[in-house]
Amino acid sequence: MISGQNIDFRIRILSQQSDEALLALLDAVGVDIYARDILLPKMKHMNIQLQGIACQVANIMKQEMLALGGDAAVARGTVACSIPATDVVLMGTEKQIRAFAERIKQQPFGLKFLSAKLEDLLAGYRRSNFVLHTNRRKIELGRRTHIMGVVNVTPDSFSDGGQFLSAQAAIDRALALEKEGADFIDIGGESSRPGSEFIPAAEELKRIIPVIEGLQGRLNIPISVDTVKANVAQEAVAAGAEIINDISAMTFDPDMGVVVSKSQAAVILMHMKGVPKTMQTGPITYEDLMTDIIEHLSKQITYARAQGIPMDKIVVDPGIGFGKRVEDNLSIIRHLSELKILGMPILVGVSRKSFIGAVTQVDIPAERIEGNAAAVTATILNGCRIIRVHDVAANQKIVAMTDAILHGTYPI
Repeated sequence: MISGQNIDFRIRILSQQSDEALLALLDAVGVDIYARDILLPKMKHMNIQLQGIACQVANIMKQEMLALGGDAAVARGTVACSIPATDVVLMGTEKQIRAFAERIKQQPFGLKFLSAKLEDLLAGYRRSNFVLHTNRRKIELGRRTHIMGVVNVTPDSFSDGGQFLSAQAAIDRALALEKEGADFIDIGGESSRPGSEFIPAAEELKRIIPVIEGLQGRLNIPISVDTVKANVAQEAVAAGAEIINDISAMTFDPDMGVVVSKSQAAVILMHMKGVPKTMQTGPITYEDLMTDIIEHLSKQITYARAQGIPMDKIVVDPGIGFGKRVEDNLSIIRHLSELKILGMPILVGVSRKSFIGAVTQVDIPAERIEGNAAAVTATILNGCRIIRVHDVAANQKIVAMTDAILHGTYPI
């Protein structure tokens, strides 16, 4: 308690909080119910980066933001237009950014297009709850973190290759993962570890179809199939799969979009630089890591929509470990919330991956337990809605604790 000359009061500087927490704070203050939606955008500061903006456009943007009480960072030389272009960082509350988007609709130089883009991105960024529709059910995502358990029916996956190569072993593993708390089972018949080769579709089908068929009537949660081949996806859905997990984001097989659309399955679009065989060899470079990932995923979302795949069937994945250096993977987790502008639920797979081993100096994938826990926690706090893991039982506890911290809810 702080005592002043005339008043006693308590004071704190609030941490960054979710929309739910901010609304709860307003309710605790006792604001009018109709004021909640007006006040919420004023409570959220945003920094939005735009790259390669012509100097005359950047000057207009800066003046408009200043007029609204915000600001915009531009390169030296922008005011005099002694440089052709500059990056711009818009700085303001969400309300100011929205007002900026409205004001620039009347401005020249294509700012009307930028206005529409900003409004779309802000709408996507604010989404926290989703309903994912598969061909068999709808799944609510957002109130808690969902867990996707991995079953690799392969001899050469980086972590568990060969353990579940027989159909019965894979079936037993999937049922065990469901009992441990998995919300999805992801079945893969082709390794995508660094250095791996593609296998014939016939071999991939031979591995996974008996497993999917053997789980029908026994598994109560959705089956995802990890494949980049359209014919494998088609057969898998016919056998009972509900989600296509395509690490190429439908870029490897031109027929994948049609198959997903016609089957009405959901699809996971992942970012990958290169192909599994060579993705971790040679220099790995990005012009701007997060911008490159967001642009690629945005492009593939647009492609999916053009193929007739509805928005409520799409999940995005930044592709941890797929054509990324250790520092890239750490940066993706740190800046994961930036993917929220895509307006899709985010899935992340960090389980047992080599970047965790590099940081924690643990060579054996299955023993990267503590590092895995830290990475999973960070992804959830930064906006991940589905984690893809090998160890469901251990991660279920990590998820429960992180969700309790994030949402303030837990079983009594």
